[in-house]
Amino acid sequence: MKILLDTHMLIWSAAGELPNKAVKYIEDKSNTLLFSSASIWEVAIKQGLGRADFNVDPTALYNGLLMAGYKELPIIGQHTLLVLTLPPLHKDPFDRILIAQSISEEIPLLTSDKRLLDYHNSVIYIA
Repeated sequence: MKILLDTHMLIWSAAGELPNKAVKYIEDKSNTLLFSSASIWEVAIKQGLGRADFNVDPTALYNGLLMAGYKELPIIGQHTLLVLTLPPLHKDPFDRILIAQSISEEIPLLTSDKRLLDYHNSVIYIA
């Protein structure tokens, strides 16, 4: 199964600090793990702003994900247009594009953000 990880899951995965319930998805060799180019962009912006929860080098994260076998999911026009149809449940534009990618590509999104559950049934919520 393909699984798209949200930005915090990617950061935690790279740091070896994943919630226990997420580990089973990451370690399952039958899963194809994906990251969005939006997540790298989010890390670059928020790390540059000095956000403590984004204290990671975006270049190192990107390279580390590729070396670990993650596949990059680029943002395409279809994803950005789908954002227009999403209800305003979440204001973070990065989370909104991740949801749009998940819905458009029919790939579950692995997240610890409970607010994303209300968007689509393909969200895998890890508390």
